[in-house]
Amino acid sequence: MIQFKLNGQTVKSNVANNTSLLNVLANDLQVNGTKYGCGKAQCGACLVLVDGNPVKSCVSPVSAVAGRSVTTLAGLKEGDKPSRLQQAFIDEQAAQCGYCTSGMIIQAQALLDRNPKPTDSDVRAALGVAPTTVSCVPCYALRRRLEYDNTTNYQPSRISKN
Repeated sequence: MIQFKLNGQTVKSNVANNTSLLNVLANDLQVNGTKYGCGKAQCGACLVLVDGNPVKSCVSPVSAVAGRSVTTLAGLKEGDKPSRLQQAFIDEQAAQCGYCTSGMIIQAQALLDRNPKPTDSDVRAALGVAPTTVSCVPCYALRRRLEYDNTTNYQPSRISKN
């Protein structure tokens, strides 16, 4: 029996220790924001935060998170609303096909947790080393949002609010 915290709640799974974290999230715990992409830890669709660090859940055994804290896209919400980062991604219409969007947001959240006021070069470096390299993701929107330390100065560039 493997026990860990998922988005703040203690969960248990009775699977083999070498079962991938992604399989446990999707099959046992019905978490649908974390996606299976390539299965080789290259595309980033499977990214989650483990104790605040981005982890490729498709190749990480569930035993590696025993007693630890796992955060998925759903765990970033602020109450019942998207987090500021998630909302900015929505406002900027930053997803096209959207398949790797959760991984990109997880990577960006890890950056903000480490550095609440990243420079453009910080953002470029963080997203450049991110395994979310699918070309359909417009990094511009994320970089634009991450340049701000909060949403009080942030205005979406593509959507006008009436």
